[in-house]
Amino acid sequence: MHEQDLVLGIDIGGTNTALGFVERSGSLTQYDVMPTRPADSAGAFVAALHRRTEALRAEIPFPHRLVGIGIGAPNAHPVRGTLEQPVNLDWGATVDLTALVRKYYDLPVELTNDAKAAAAGEMMFGGARGMKHFIVVTLGTGLGCGIVADGRILTGASGFAGELGHMTVDPNGRECRCGKRGCLETYASAGGLVRTVLALLAKRCDPSPLRSLAADAITSQKVFAFAQAGDAVSLCAFDRTARILGMKLADAVACLSPEAVFLAGGLAAAGDLLLAPAQRYMNDYLFRAYRGTVRLLPSALKPGEGGVLGAAALIWNKLAAQHSPEGKEGAA
Repeated sequence: MHEQDLVLGIDIGGTNTALGFVERSGSLTQYDVMPTRPADSAGAFVAALHRRTEALRAEIPFPHRLVGIGIGAPNAHPVRGTLEQPVNLDWGATVDLTALVRKYYDLPVELTNDAKAAAAGEMMFGGARGMKHFIVVTLGTGLGCGIVADGRILTGASGFAGELGHMTVDPNGRECRCGKRGCLETYASAGGLVRTVLALLAKRCDPSPLRSLAADAITSQKVFAFAQAGDAVSLCAFDRTARILGMKLADAVACLSPEAVFLAGGLAAAGDLLLAPAQRYMNDYLFRAYRGTVRLLPSALKPGEGGVLGAAALIWNKLAAQHSPEGKEGAA
């Protein structure tokens, strides 16, 4: 029987890591999620990742060959193959993640920023197919951004272009793990939403089911559920988050003039609780010349899968560029 070529896509987040095997068509096989455990060493994480990968691979119900591994991770340098001062991972200043993975697999490994991987997935398999100018913003533990200009993912001179999450909202604002104050991701992210809720609970006196929870028990998922049920504090937190996000998206549009901005990640799953007001605020803050030219859209990829598909797209694009459509070289 013919062996199916597969790429392992890995999306490393500050809380969880998603992985799955992806066909050239974008079909995802054997998807799974494991805890990242950011306090563990990078070596321990990669060892655990290898065990989970092989267990998952054993469940693939057809003959296959693994032809490469694509990885999206925080603060990844696509040329050096390293993670450099990843804000939400306690792995040290520089981690040669590519070398750690190659201890287990003698295969092509492509590494990039997790949000840039999401942009690659949106472009190859999602709602940005056919677009040459767009932005993907990932709203999870932090806020990531992948920028596509003229059909190419923008990396910049440093390799880190697109750090929208570390644009300043308030220079005297919330402390960020990057060492700055007032970064966008401290307001527009899952953690940022919770921080906004805590601030509102301290300032307001109106009743809320959130008051029955300990501060460390409040999560973005619970805030979402209470907002859906009509809780005023939760709804206000989403509106404030959307306002700040929309304002900074308007700044990004002024610089880049994209066709669309896609929202992906766990917090984006809040749907119109976040998307509708963010669209309204973005339009309010847009430079007049750009009004009506850019859409704010949810990712067309399933929640949790976009980063995996995008990471895999890195390998499929590389194989296509090398004129190796069958992906036979380096197969394992």
